[in-house]
Amino acid sequence: MSEAVPASRTVHWIGAGLSTGSGLAALCEAAERVRLWHRTEERAAQALASLDLTGRAEPRAYTPDALRAELAPGDVVVSMLPAPEHAPLLALCVRERAHFACSSYVSDAVLEQVPEATRAGIVVLTEAGLDPGIDHLFAHSLVARARAAVGDDTAASYSLTSYCGGVPAEPNDFRYRFSWAPLGVLNALRSPARYIEDGAETTADRPWEATRRHVVDGETFEAYPNRDSLPFVEQYGLPPAWKPRTFVRGTLRLDGWLRAWNAVFAELKAGDDARIAALAQGLAAKYPTTDADRDRVVLAVSLDVRGGPGGSWSGGYLLDLVGDDQDSAMARCVSRTLALGVRHVLDGSLPPGLNRAAETAARSQEWLAELAREGVHFTAGGQAGV
Repeated sequence: MSEAVPASRTVHWIGAGLSTGSGLAALCEAAERVRLWHRTEERAAQALASLDLTGRAEPRAYTPDALRAELAPGDVVVSMLPAPEHAPLLALCVRERAHFACSSYVSDAVLEQVPEATRAGIVVLTEAGLDPGIDHLFAHSLVARARAAVGDDTAASYSLTSYCGGVPAEPNDFRYRFSWAPLGVLNALRSPARYIEDGAETTADRPWEATRRHVVDGETFEAYPNRDSLPFVEQYGLPPAWKPRTFVRGTLRLDGWLRAWNAVFAELKAGDDARIAALAQGLAAKYPTTDADRDRVVLAVSLDVRGGPGGSWSGGYLLDLVGDDQDSAMARCVSRTLALGVRHVLDGSLPPGLNRAAETAARSQEWLAELAREGVHFTAGGQAGV
């Protein structure tokens, strides 16, 4: 393994969108210098003021060239930009030997740069937000507890479901509140979902058509699969002796969402990229997010393992948070988890190369304990069968 570039204690936070919240304040405590880069220096200053961070972080107008001019070896670059922009930013970090962090899934364009980043001695931290991020922490913890109770070599079947959603704290007619870019929300619905249902690999070309009712803590939601769940069977460390009945990672929506979005789905079926972009703009204008709105984040991860006598176990985690005057629930969960990961880059505890929020059960337990102390609260349960 290459020798790690020592962290410089300077953090560059790129972007101040809907997911930038109180985690940025936590970094102002941990780092010696924080720079917030946004479209203009004025907008960066406004974002800092809204977070009560004026004077604690430096506002900057973002361009790649402007960032390059201020980037030094060992700095940490935090990308809150859209996912397609992560790879070019990572390439800059590799050239300048700066560490890189984001909350997004690992893309192929990022993955192909990991060997060079590792040789350069820089940390590439990904999937360190809410979903992906906290969901991984929950899953790793549940799988480790089930393995300890059931045993890796015990023949068993299991069901693992991981559903997350950002919804309005006060339900509206649209049954939704945009907590990230509307175009991103729509394009996610246009991407096929692959998962396991009734023991068989299944693909939903239109994920919303696979929506099911899902009860969380006595409350009925609507849930549908998203992206590709299958790689996470291995990533979560599920033993080969256990066979999946169900394995799905997906999205939660308020009960009634499917009906409320009928017209949107019709557009998604018929529209091209330009038409969908126009639809996103129209929805953003029709359903604006205001400072008075309060969002709610619900993340429910459960694991049920059925083996022979004494070889069963079930458990789950539930995170259910509502936003407040300080920040939205979505921003709190994403930014505080990402800031926690960046602090571990700063203290040198993450090795060079690719890191996700959760690589082991031990690290998951450590991060969950830290998040709970910082106001990201959740409940956990689990028990062996008889």
